[in-house]
Amino acid sequence: MEDSMLRSLAEPEGYRLEALDGDIGHCHDFLFDDELWTLRYMVADTGGWLSGRKVLISPAQLEAPDWERQRMPVTLTKTQIEQSPPLDVDAPVSRRYEQLYNEFHSLPSYWLGSGLWGDFPIPTSLTTMQEARIEPATATSGATIEDADLEEGDDVHLRSVREVTGYRVVAPSTVDSGIDKVGRVVDLIVNDSSWALRAFIIDTSRLPFSKKVLLPVDAIAEIDWVSRQVVADVSAERIEEAPPFDPSEAVNERLETVLYDVYGRPRPAF
Repeated sequence: MEDSMLRSLAEPEGYRLEALDGDIGHCHDFLFDDELWTLRYMVADTGGWLSGRKVLISPAQLEAPDWERQRMPVTLTKTQIEQSPPLDVDAPVSRRYEQLYNEFHSLPSYWLGSGLWGDFPIPTSLTTMQEARIEPATATSGATIEDADLEEGDDVHLRSVREVTGYRVVAPSTVDSGIDKVGRVVDLIVNDSSWALRAFIIDTSRLPFSKKVLLPVDAIAEIDWVSRQVVADVSAERIEEAPPFDPSEAVNERLETVLYDVYGRPRPAF
């Protein structure tokens, strides 16, 4: 397995996407699993090529980004992307839609198994045991998102990174036993191999001071999508006393060690 690094999700936003036979648009957003804290899809904006249609691309279909050229290689053809099940941007991505997507792209189901990616260690290993499909699938190529509409009990668990960016962050106070606002979400940190989310970057700025800190995902009690806030299960004082995060500094293992030492959390195994 290649060495993994921690990356800011704001960094690849807008990167050009290179399919096997040409450019297909740019990186627009990411969808993450708010239960297992893992990125599941990149949302591609196809621009004028597909009349601005947005499509999902699994990390199993992405190669390592070219950070200098600001490009992301995609191991699909333009035909595969064009005939992929269309995404309704106004509807949540359901498990039935994911099943339709996986069937079209011949991908195993990541939710079957005990790991972040089922029985596979990293998303790119989802395709290593089979030939990459070059010709588009025919069994479901005529299917649409309407065929995968939500049913009762369908699990909606995928959320937009763009949506959560800007949410306020609240935490219990040890001073007055209340709930304090400690800042707002400005970015997320991800492992670029496993696509596991590691931390939220929180802007705790209070004029005239400016400070960003890291909040590990396992220090988050919940995301309240109705009130648009992230609820931490560590004290507001601990978050405010965390060392400042410099966005220009590489997010490396040393910084991750400090992160988990500060919040008293064990470092993850993945």
